[in-house]
Amino acid sequence: MIFDSINRDWFREAGAKVNIVDTTLRDGEQTAGVVFSNAEKVRIAKYLDQIGIDQIEAGIPVMGGFEKDCIKEIVSLGLKSSIMAWNRAVIADIKESISCGVDAVAISISTSDIHIEHKLKTTREDVLNRMADAVKFAKDNNLYVSVNAEDASRSDIDYLTEFALIAKHAGANRLRFCDTVGTLTPLTSYRYVKTLIDAVGLPIEMHTHNDFGMATANSLAGVYAGANYVGVTVNGLGERAGNSCLEEVIMALRYLMGVNVTYDTKIFKEVAEYVAEASGRALPVSKPIVGSNIFAHESGIHGDGVIKNPLTYEVFTPEEVGLERQIVIGKHSGSNSVKSKFTNEYGIELTDEESQIVLEKARELSIELKRSLFDKELVYLYENYQKEGR
Repeated sequence: MIFDSINRDWFREAGAKVNIVDTTLRDGEQTAGVVFSNAEKVRIAKYLDQIGIDQIEAGIPVMGGFEKDCIKEIVSLGLKSSIMAWNRAVIADIKESISCGVDAVAISISTSDIHIEHKLKTTREDVLNRMADAVKFAKDNNLYVSVNAEDASRSDIDYLTEFALIAKHAGANRLRFCDTVGTLTPLTSYRYVKTLIDAVGLPIEMHTHNDFGMATANSLAGVYAGANYVGVTVNGLGERAGNSCLEEVIMALRYLMGVNVTYDTKIFKEVAEYVAEASGRALPVSKPIVGSNIFAHESGIHGDGVIKNPLTYEVFTPEEVGLERQIVIGKHSGSNSVKSKFTNEYGIELTDEESQIVLEKARELSIELKRSLFDKELVYLYENYQKEGR
């Protein structure tokens, strides 16, 4: 594997900083059928600031109207997070962003030939000129500039390198490497980003989409290659299959890569549920990091292990992301799980014999109902067993 020579402790020892750029309010809201009210966008921005997100992409000022008003309101909050606005490589767009008071702009233009020919209907040279003019204008107005190479993952690497070099010379602060249709793999992500960093030396942000289910993996591969910004959305919202997921990226950086991240993860569940409600996109029970099943244990072997030591089947504590551990009783449960649940949750001490009998009855009822049991059902089984004189 290409990563074998990279020790995860390097990130910790080097004190490497990975910046999180959240685009829930822009790319997340571009999810088909999703519309946030201004009040919801403001609340989400406050949540992101509470987490400690480094930069919030708040929207698209050139849309005008309510969108522009909302961006101005977010700016007026005086949040610690940098507030960025999204723009085409058009000076008129950037003027609208300046009027909102943001401190940073994303300037986006396509770099793949299929986009240049069929979407923009122009030439490679024209793309370079448009981008450079927009960057220079933004820098003349004292803005932090991210140049977004849209569809970078399907772009010719030599042209993309030229694009990045011109962006750097025009004054851009970073390059956003956009995997616009999610065609990267971790290996190609690493190769692209390493090539660009070695050739250009411009900070790179990973902006990945989840069309093939690899958005988070591709973002992390980019970090391994030297990218020090990652674009994310809460719950992985975003066009089509969504973007790299905020909760997944931060917890993976901390626990899988040894990066010293200081974000407040304890409100992850609260934020995830709020965004799910506001977006009308239900939070799956199996959603990584924040799904309700992540710390729910039914299997007898798993339940027994967690009771003895949670680290046997959990990498981090549920409290770290705002969840609680659940011992679930159903078809696959074991007697130790029953005994522990009755002791810790109901205050009832079962003998080994009692726990085995309750387990047998619970398994039978679980098969009949085709689900695990509710607490009241489990207690009823025990009480009924007691009434029957054992």
